Amino acid sequence: MKILVCISSVPDTTSKINFTADKSAFDKTGIQWVINPLDEFALTKAVKLQESQGASVTIVTVGDAGAEAVMRKALAIGANDAVRINTEPKDSLTVAKEIAKVAQEGGYDLILCGKESLDYNGGAVPAMLAQLLNQPFINASVGLEVNGSEATVVREIEGGKETVSVKLPAVIAGQKGLVEEKDLIIPNMRGIMTARTKTLTVKEPSETDVKVKAVSFDSVPARAQVKLVSADNLDELVRLLHEEAKVI
Repeated sequence: MKILVCISSVPDTTSKINFTADKSAFDKTGIQWVINPLDEFALTKAVKLQESQGASVTIVTVGDAGAEAVMRKALAIGANDAVRINTEPKDSLTVAKEIAKVAQEGGYDLILCGKESLDYNGGAVPAMLAQLLNQPFINASVGLEVNGSEATVVREIEGGKETVSVKLPAVIAGQKGLVEEKDLIIPNMRGIMTARTKTLTVKEPSETDVKVKAVSFDSVPARAQVKLVSADNLDELVRLLHEEAKVI
């Protein structure tokens, strides 16, 4: 079985987010990049299938050379090889088209990805990818078992969970719960050293027509100063909630 895992390189959640002086672009200065956390659940699941079923695992990333450190970490976690599409990801459709081309050329049985990246939270790429490949798509997956050419998937729905079966090949977008957090793989020294020798193929993009352009960015407004009210001064608390917060 051949598995393709889509990996996105995103800023660490502790990084301070800034934009350029004209607010036209994200300022990458001093940013620590990590594997998109939801993609990490998908990658760990793929490695578990590699161990249990002898699957081969390829990761694919759409990004510039700066993404390669994150890709090497994914290789250290256990992926067999990697493909980087040498272009900055600017919109969901362009990213989906580039990944679809890699998937078609590789003939993968299963494509795994996080349901969304935690930088833009678009959540559009997995569904677009499935449509471009004309393959079944299951979103918000929190459980996955593969038996031959069929997969059993548990996904979250409003008010509960649903178990479905799907014929492979298919695109499955996972989230927290696809594997337990305690089972997420931390690269050891052997994995890190081995990752240096694994194949990382760089391909030039086939698409140059970007449909979406970011015009400007704005930072989230700073939080208002907190006002402390004495526990025995309920009248003042009610006044503030009514006159300033306007919630009552």
